[in-house]
Amino acid sequence: MYELSPSILSADFNCLGEQLALLEREGCRWVHIDVMDGMFAPSISYGMPVIQSIRKNSRLFFDIHMMVEEPGRYVQAMKESGADLLTVHAEACTHLDRTLSAIREAGMKAAVALNPATPLEAIRYVYDKLDMVLQMTVNPGFGGQSYIPAMTEKIRELRKRLDEAGYQKVDIEVDGGVNQKTLDAVLEAGASIIVAGSAVFKGDISANIARFREKIGTYAQGKEG
Repeated sequence: MYELSPSILSADFNCLGEQLALLEREGCRWVHIDVMDGMFAPSISYGMPVIQSIRKNSRLFFDIHMMVEEPGRYVQAMKESGADLLTVHAEACTHLDRTLSAIREAGMKAAVALNPATPLEAIRYVYDKLDMVLQMTVNPGFGGQSYIPAMTEKIRELRKRLDEAGYQKVDIEVDGGVNQKTLDAVLEAGASIIVAGSAVFKGDISANIARFREKIGTYAQGKEG
């Protein structure tokens, strides 16, 4: 499965509903929603009221990225707000296995995120609880950062480990500094869910989406062929 998941952290909140509708019209099926508490990540973004509000008029798949301390506290609230997939950070969970199990029990897809410096070994024993792994390719907290080149090899190693363990269906999402210059590298390394914020919402949104979707689609067809 290959998807573009535009990050609304870079959207214009003065017309957020209109921009979400535009994503749908341009063929996007996912949207990436960053929830930050000012503790795990240095910024504060938005929470359940915003998610509930946009859920009312959006058919997009809500890809919720929890950059908060002990995110297990909010599993049920996120489900009720309209989350389809809930990603929690391995670094933020005292009991990661329990938190991932709770996400699935609530009826959502479960994913774990890793910061750039967090070793892959941190998630070795929870593969069976995962639908996706989110590899951060910048340090979390701010949009518009530059891609960390060392993450390409980390993505490649993650894909290898998942495949060798029999979890070929677990997707890899990348978040941070992904643009037209870095997209090829992350796709070739094994990523299939691409988060892009400023590279989508800065400038001509429709044209930006078209470029991403064309390149992702071409790569996906090549893999399937």
